[in-house]
Amino acid sequence: MFNEAITNDPTVFAIPVFVALIIIEVVINAKKNLNLYKFKDSSANITMGLGSVVIGLLTKTFAFFVFLWIYQFRLFEIPNTWWMWGLLLLADDVTFYWYHRLAHQIRFFWAAHVQHHSSEHMNFSVALRQSWGEPFIKFLFYIWLPFIGFNPVYILIMQAISLVYQFFPHTKLVGKLGPIEWIFNTPSHHRVHHATQVQYLDKNHAGILIIWDRMFGTFQKEIEVPIYGITENINSFSPLKIASHEYISLWQDIRRAKKLSDKIKYLINPPGWSHDGENRTSKELQRQLT
Repeated sequence: MFNEAITNDPTVFAIPVFVALIIIEVVINAKKNLNLYKFKDSSANITMGLGSVVIGLLTKTFAFFVFLWIYQFRLFEIPNTWWMWGLLLLADDVTFYWYHRLAHQIRFFWAAHVQHHSSEHMNFSVALRQSWGEPFIKFLFYIWLPFIGFNPVYILIMQAISLVYQFFPHTKLVGKLGPIEWIFNTPSHHRVHHATQVQYLDKNHAGILIIWDRMFGTFQKEIEVPIYGITENINSFSPLKIASHEYISLWQDIRRAKKLSDKIKYLINPPGWSHDGENRTSKELQRQLT
């Protein structure tokens, strides 16, 4: 079964498309002098992507066998039909939404996820800036899928389909797409997600479908031109610094706190929470904005 998931991995077939789109975007950038790319930034993005592939080989294997073990106790027998794939897409996508949203609201998860946000640019290479920490925890949010009866092979394939789709919104070259914006995650929606302006923080967590953000109150349309990065940029292109900087910052805050309850709060409270200073969580900053 695992061999089937690997040989049918959509990300493998999508690699030539990714490379082609990056080349096209680089050419357009050079001809129009758009300042979309910086060599050091893009090199860091690619290095982070290669690292995540290596880590993913280990974590996907482990996750598959966890899913396979849980699948023994499945509640339902879900056959391989067209409607199964439709249900799995919805189930996978809403799971991604909630993991992604919590990755912005729980600092321990944010320490892993922030790696993807730390580029101050928006281009297709940023999609490759994948976390080295997330693969160790993210799969836990998906264990309900084999439990209700989705085949572990199909779960891994759908996760790969989602990852492939999420490459495409990482661009500034595509404007708003009309009615498509109501249902799908688009470049306009995802530019908001990567932006640092206060009204844009922790918005548009969609993977494939933007409907979850609309349903659960985290949707924000693109109004002013986004400024990319994180609220306190790391000013480094070192993959090791990109991968570790928030873990180090989190550890320093935990050590600084005297009370055990405050140490725990640094792990589970939103980024920006402080036990001895001004709280600068996204919700607090947005409250001040209104």
